[in-house]
Amino acid sequence: MKAAVGDRLMIKGHHVGDAERDAEILEVHGPDGGPPYLIRWDDGEEGLFFPGSDATVEHYPRAGSDPAST
Repeated sequence: MKAAVGDRLMIKGHHVGDAERDAEILEVHGPDGGPPYLIRWDDGEEGLFFPGSDATVEHYPRAGSDPAST
């Protein structure tokens, strides 16, 4: 898993009817965009997070980057 500051970390619900959670990636602490990540959940809580297999990253274009290359 690779991410950059500003990407969104999405966590699937573990049970039927559970809502998906998402958080903004504030800092990347692993090499080459790998975890752990400092994240901020929608409720404002922040923490260091090591994503599991239920997590995905939504990448967002960076200022000055070519959208066609993402």
